[in-house]
Amino acid sequence: MLVFLATAALASAQETQTVSQLDSVFIDSKIQRPRKESGKVITTISEETLQNSPGVDVATLINEVSGIEINGSRSNAGQNLSYFARGGNSRQVVILVDGVPLTDPSSINNEYDLRLVAASSLSKIEIIKGASSVLYGSGAGTAVISLTTKPESKQPIAATFTSSVGSNSSSETEDKKYQIAEFTNTASIHGTLNKFFYKADFGQRYIDGLSAVAAPEGEDAFEADDYNTFNTRLNLGVHISEDIQISQFVSLDKFKAGFDDFSYVDANNQSVSRQIRTGGNFQWKYKKGVYVFNDSYTWLEREIESSYPAKYDAKNYTLDNYLTYNFSESFTALVGLQYVNAKFNSFSIPFGANDFEQQVDEETAKYSSIDPYVNVVYTSKFGLAINAGGRLNNHSDYGTHVVYNLNPSYNFDFGKNTLKVLASYSTAYITPSLFQLYDPIYGNAELEPEENTTIEAGLEFSNQSPLRASVVYFRRNENNFVDFVTVDPDLFLYEYQNVGDEFTASGIEVEVATTLAKKLMLTANYTNTTPDDRFSLRIPEHKANLRAAYTFGKATNLGLTFQYVGERDDSFFNSETFENETIALESYNLLGLSFGTNVSKNLQVFASISNLLDSEYEELYRYQTTGRNARIGFRLSL
Repeated sequence: MLVFLATAALASAQETQTVSQLDSVFIDSKIQRPRKESGKVITTISEETLQNSPGVDVATLINEVSGIEINGSRSNAGQNLSYFARGGNSRQVVILVDGVPLTDPSSINNEYDLRLVAASSLSKIEIIKGASSVLYGSGAGTAVISLTTKPESKQPIAATFTSSVGSNSSSETEDKKYQIAEFTNTASIHGTLNKFFYKADFGQRYIDGLSAVAAPEGEDAFEADDYNTFNTRLNLGVHISEDIQISQFVSLDKFKAGFDDFSYVDANNQSVSRQIRTGGNFQWKYKKGVYVFNDSYTWLEREIESSYPAKYDAKNYTLDNYLTYNFSESFTALVGLQYVNAKFNSFSIPFGANDFEQQVDEETAKYSSIDPYVNVVYTSKFGLAINAGGRLNNHSDYGTHVVYNLNPSYNFDFGKNTLKVLASYSTAYITPSLFQLYDPIYGNAELEPEENTTIEAGLEFSNQSPLRASVVYFRRNENNFVDFVTVDPDLFLYEYQNVGDEFTASGIEVEVATTLAKKLMLTANYTNTTPDDRFSLRIPEHKANLRAAYTFGKATNLGLTFQYVGERDDSFFNSETFENETIALESYNLLGLSFGTNVSKNLQVFASISNLLDSEYEELYRYQTTGRNARIGFRLSL
């Protein structure tokens, strides 16, 4: 049964958005080229969608993409996020900000926390699925999510201010009072002065009113676990000439999130995270190509205030530089080099002690890698396109390893219509995280890297209506999967180990996008994912999305959202039997409504209602999810 998930946008330029986001791609080859010439089905969340989803976080928007499930994005705002793409886990997804891969070396799965990114600071999000280690290094096993920050205005000074308030209640709440519990404010000041450009972004979000864990039936609701985040970023640069520019940025991101005990009891626990990041960009466009240098240095601190207090600090430096050369109109080559250096410290309070003691030292828990890579793009005049490349991984602990990619496609043109046949074979190399290797309780220094292979085949139809439809089959094989296993249940001993069996996940992704009568924009997608049972926790077999937005005149938009997530399994620790047990979570539907209008040239007001039918559901067993909630706000552009 196909059910569609709908999400609405409020942009007055919805038709433009539909065309622009589908007609140009970059992430699949690091070369800007027409989508028609790409052998991948790539999803782009445009600036219009981001601007017209005020108060909606980045994870929620990405969760509407086919093949991806971000578990925790519909729960309490402070819930940890898990990224599942094509049946994979968080450690197999790479997240880029302005072309640089970002990670947290102190976390279990190396995942970068999307809660540290304000949606208001972004101009677009590009997503490619499948093994992409050739261009993006270790970890790019199932998906790459590329976040691009907004450019500066060409005027001397410009500013945008957005503010919204909303409720935050659970569907389990019987006596809903819809009190204001969510506050979101952002500001951006930017411009260009002769050859110099600047941009300063500020963001703040506070959410209260919802407990992380649901209270047992018949008991009073647990105390609310609030969430507070702050983001700021300053970027300064100069256009040395028409073809050369250089810039440097510094950013600070902080959040505090309350949470409850894993035994499903109310608690005043809190997670505090702070990240300082700085880096730069150098770009030189010459006659036959472009040279790009991006780097980023991150200091990240996390503190867990609970019955098991812990502190972590991590440092990560990443640079990625590459050069492209156009040998002809049909053939372009790219040569690049990526360097990564990561390390972390951890501290805890031993049983019977009162003060923190260091458990992991960065002199031990560290690694570096330096990877040269090459990629070529060939586009014929008769419809054939080939994207192929290879990378030599050079890891300080694991030595060298080769990954490669071959992605051909062929276009059949008939009239104003195009049918593209595409296929790909790609490999990935995923090294264990520093936490999995060196954690004093669960770590295992004998772990081996995972190896991942993805096969894709599909069709994409497009015309100038505009209408675009695609269907893609994928199959992913994985060896040496790193799993958390029970060593001795009687002694409560657990450890990360490589699983010897081969893991397989397969599925189908269907996408449709069109605009009707220049007024109604529709996009839809459906995903069927079938991973091996051992690795299927929290991954729905069926998931679907539909987006509908209708424009009244040039100033008003009405949107409707509907989401379907199929049944999936979850596991929990039974404190009575002292065993992990599996439980089935029911499927659910979510319906939403949104409205926006331009009061004047510079002022837009908006409103939205999420989970309109107040559907009751679970993302995680015994954890609360958001019910019917309203949000209103405005955006002022100067």
